[in-house]
Amino acid sequence: MSEQDIRSHLLNTLLTTPHRDLLSLHQVHNEMIDKDPIFYVHMAAWYADHGQVRDHKEMFVLMLCLSKFEGHRDAGLALLRQLPPYQLARVVDFIKGSELKRRRLKGPQVRGRKPEYEFYKEKVGLFKNIPRSMRTEIESYLREREADESLFDRAVMTARKSIKRLYAGLHIKPSQRVQAILFEDKPPVGSLSFALKTIAAAQTPAEQARAISEYRIPYRIAATVVKEMSPMVVAALIDVMTPQELINTIASLKKRGAMDNPEIKDLIDEKLKSAKKDKRVSAYKAKVAAKAAGAEGELAEALDAVTESQIKAAGKITRSTALLIDKSGSMETAIDVGKQLGALISTICQAELYAYAFDTVAYPVEPAGTALTDWEKALAGIHAAGGTSCGVAVELMRRKNKRVEQFVLVTDEEENTAPFFRDAYRAYADEFKQRPAVIIVKIGQACDQLERDCASMGIAPHVFEFRGDYYSLPNVIPMLSYPSLGEMVMEVLDYPLPKRKRNQV
Repeated sequence: MSEQDIRSHLLNTLLTTPHRDLLSLHQVHNEMIDKDPIFYVHMAAWYADHGQVRDHKEMFVLMLCLSKFEGHRDAGLALLRQLPPYQLARVVDFIKGSELKRRRLKGPQVRGRKPEYEFYKEKVGLFKNIPRSMRTEIESYLREREADESLFDRAVMTARKSIKRLYAGLHIKPSQRVQAILFEDKPPVGSLSFALKTIAAAQTPAEQARAISEYRIPYRIAATVVKEMSPMVVAALIDVMTPQELINTIASLKKRGAMDNPEIKDLIDEKLKSAKKDKRVSAYKAKVAAKAAGAEGELAEALDAVTESQIKAAGKITRSTALLIDKSGSMETAIDVGKQLGALISTICQAELYAYAFDTVAYPVEPAGTALTDWEKALAGIHAAGGTSCGVAVELMRRKNKRVEQFVLVTDEEENTAPFFRDAYRAYADEFKQRPAVIIVKIGQACDQLERDCASMGIAPHVFEFRGDYYSLPNVIPMLSYPSLGEMVMEVLDYPLPKRKRNQV
């Protein structure tokens, strides 16, 4: 790979969601840190502030803390301080390595018989020692939290096992208070762990509600000890939730009848309004939560409004864009992803936006608005069938004199009918004297035909691999928002590195 290709590959990889498969991520990060260590450390700093995929943030910390390149360890240890305890524990676990018990089907299966399974062990991780500098930093990290009882108690509420593993696995001696909470199950009066026991022992919903409000117990923790979710208790839980926690639990709340109580519904509505401007809210989780909850009417509209607001905050698209959706045989997923992307892109696109679905013919897609429902209606008669010509929509746009600065293709990259993409792209570029950027959203068992065609024309395409996780789709936005890959690379290289704290234990 050339230096530009390496950086392009890294940027594209960082915009995927690997579903907690750190081992496959490690291979990619290891290659990148080896080939461009200076760009890699600046990319780590940039991604800590702007990235959305937790697995990549963990891998950056891991790689930098183990690196011997000048300045890497200090940057990695500074970024380590930014991780919540459960992520830090995942980093430590991966470095130390472990054997996990797995199961698989045993032999050929016979219809009508109960499936038989066999168990095996799989090694996961690097099986290395934790560097002394990293252990020292983690001890300082834990001492910081010990010194702030409120901070420590809230961390224990959501990551008890992870924090306990950090102390025990790294042989870090806990304070007397931490020892009582984590290892002796004798939490002192006034701690959140003691409050949780109080809630479990409370005799009335009113007592439980008071304790939840006073100690601000998270919903998913309180739900394990509360015997009866009365309206009073539900109201108390909603009051202490963050907007993101509310969105994450909306299906559970709906199932418990929260939307049928006018007073509780008002609390939910107010919390959803605040979610629009809360930077901690994931851009697409509200959309997924709405689907999971079977939300309709006002609730669906409120969750859609949160998604739209967060997407707008994520950036804006100033380049004219063409969204090209593969509708050939077996591409139903591409059509569904195309709907979602159309709603995302049209919400923040400040230039011309054209959309086509294609097999061997290009079908114009003209939604009435920017909402997902508008895109669903516009694609209602489009079904996956026929051959594939990835260049047919590009050729149609050339004939209709529709100029764009970037093509976004949702496809598996396979094509078997002319006009082929490479030929249509060349004709388009020659006609309008410009070379549009190419963004490929890969679907299914994709090949790399379009990528190779782009490379043969001297184009470095942005490639996003869709693996069934709709949470990851907003990660496409940076690909569309930057005027060029070069400009994005320059921003990363200019990004300041984090400074390590020096108040070590």
